Amino acid sequence: MVPLEATYVRPTCPPAASSLLRLAVLPITHLPASTALVMVFVNKLVLNNTPDLPLLFLLAQLLIAVVLLHVSAAISHRVEIPHFDWGVAKKLTPVVLVNVIGLVFNTLCLRGVEASYFQIARGLQLPLTILVSSIYTRCVPSIKTIAAAVLVSCGFFVGVAPSSALPSLANPTPITLFYGILSSLFIALHAVLIKSSLPHCENSTIQLAWWTNVGSAVFLLPFVVFNGELQILRDNILEGSWDGKVFGWGCLVTGVFGFLLCVAGLLSIKVTSPITHMFSSAAKSVLQTLLGVYIFHDILTVNRISSILIILGGTMYYTWAKSFEFKPPQPEMYGQSMRRKNGEYSIQ
Repeated sequence: MVPLEATYVRPTCPPAASSLLRLAVLPITHLPASTALVMVFVNKLVLNNTPDLPLLFLLAQLLIAVVLLHVSAAISHRVEIPHFDWGVAKKLTPVVLVNVIGLVFNTLCLRGVEASYFQIARGLQLPLTILVSSIYTRCVPSIKTIAAAVLVSCGFFVGVAPSSALPSLANPTPITLFYGILSSLFIALHAVLIKSSLPHCENSTIQLAWWTNVGSAVFLLPFVVFNGELQILRDNILEGSWDGKVFGWGCLVTGVFGFLLCVAGLLSIKVTSPITHMFSSAAKSVLQTLLGVYIFHDILTVNRISSILIILGGTMYYTWAKSFEFKPPQPEMYGQSMRRKNGEYSIQ
């Protein structure tokens, strides 16, 4: 699935309209964060129950999201399903491949670590995103951005340091951490490729979601077959001792919530302030840790708690710093007026 996260920008409408708009979409602005939280725990529950079907589980999520996109298109004209075009498909192949590879590594990483540790295993996501974006745009990041990347990287290395306080089974294997790093790298590449891919989809996040979900399912299907997961599923069903309800309901729930991430992109939620975004990220991180301990009895050590706090602090600092870098000039400072044109407000 394509994680189409909501973005935050400073509103360009008058203060009164801005306040009303924030109130109107308040229940929706936290949809991506809450959806991602549900996805992590339901995915972990299914992977604990059926660890030998990770690719089939991922394929089911992709197909359910595609089906729900078509159902939504039949109900609302705002959801536009693109017509298949080989030319567009070839242009979108890079972003589709990066998406599906990232999803596979993401799933394999989650299968091998505790739910609360998952955010540590993927702790290099922000530094790698900054690095890939800088290489792609050939721009040197600001000192504050580099400082945030260094802080988050330190948090990652604190978290992955071996701890004698943990039982051997609770320590993630090197291959699992490698999956986490690769997942972070492909998420960073995906973030960069999204910008160049949107013009091929009429700048529609929903159309891009359809292409990436369908394309990812097509690329993933042969590996599901070659990995023998269809045979494993058949054997599990015939044995009679396998609880297929967890796998079935898990596919349905994660497929629906993956679709909701697409809905968040459709609604174009761009009114969340940087402060709201920071507190939302902090709440998600704390909840993920507490729920991991409560539901899966994850083990927390001083190293792990410190790692989560350092990564969270660096991420919040990055969000705060970027909000000032892109701060637009305020009309009141220059005696400018706001004029409405085509439903949008512009500085005159």
